[in-house]
Amino acid sequence: MDHDRTIIGILRSAGQQIIRPALASHTQGGIKGDGSVVTEADLACQQYVAQALAALTPDIAFLGEEMSLRAQTGCIAKGGRYWCLDPLDGTSNFVAGFPMCAISLALIEDGYPVAAYIHDPIRDETFTARRGQGARCNDEHLRCAPPVPPSEAIGFIDFKRLSPVVAGILLEQGHYRSQRNLGSCALEWAWLAAGRAHFIIHGGEKLWDFAAGALLAQESGCVSGDFDARSLFPYQDISSSILACCTPALQQYFSALLNRGPQSSN
Repeated sequence: MDHDRTIIGILRSAGQQIIRPALASHTQGGIKGDGSVVTEADLACQQYVAQALAALTPDIAFLGEEMSLRAQTGCIAKGGRYWCLDPLDGTSNFVAGFPMCAISLALIEDGYPVAAYIHDPIRDETFTARRGQGARCNDEHLRCAPPVPPSEAIGFIDFKRLSPVVAGILLEQGHYRSQRNLGSCALEWAWLAAGRAHFIIHGGEKLWDFAAGALLAQESGCVSGDFDARSLFPYQDISSSILACCTPALQQYFSALLNRGPQSSN
């Protein structure tokens, strides 16, 4: 299957026709059962992309963030090939009018992502990867950041989903140069792959948060896993802690650091 240009066009159209107009109109959101935010734009974008993919690849199943948990787990349990979509990653940013969000899509085969697409509708950047074929951003080859010692590293850290003990450890001086939180897991993965940061630490991402990003990171030369440095794939659960780094040395350093205390607040 080689529909990359068509799929990129689908995501760009969703961004132009749904996400950007809704952002400009200050769309309001509601709260889902798990406490996360959802808007009409999330639902409309998922419907748009799902219908387009069904027409393009009718033999491939579909899993979306806005489906029911029962439908999601059923799709995962069935296995085989399926699309995994986060139609609007960074919804809280979106509702606040903060322009950091993305559409994230992965093709999963037998528990592993084999194709990845992350589209940033605000900056019009589309990050893509295929297993064993490298990663790109708008047709430019991607390579992760060169090696740096931990004290020189800049990373994305989501403190909200870390235990107080681990959060306290990461706030100690000297473990890294500085931290950021974009509020969009997909963009943090894409920016790591593009060499714009050195590591990601997150206490609990869902499959649709990390499936595309993990392949992008891998194909750009990064290493990723959970806090124990175990591989994310084939995945054991619908969510996982995340430690992704531009070098194995950084991964080893931060894994040891994270395991000094309880790992997440979940």
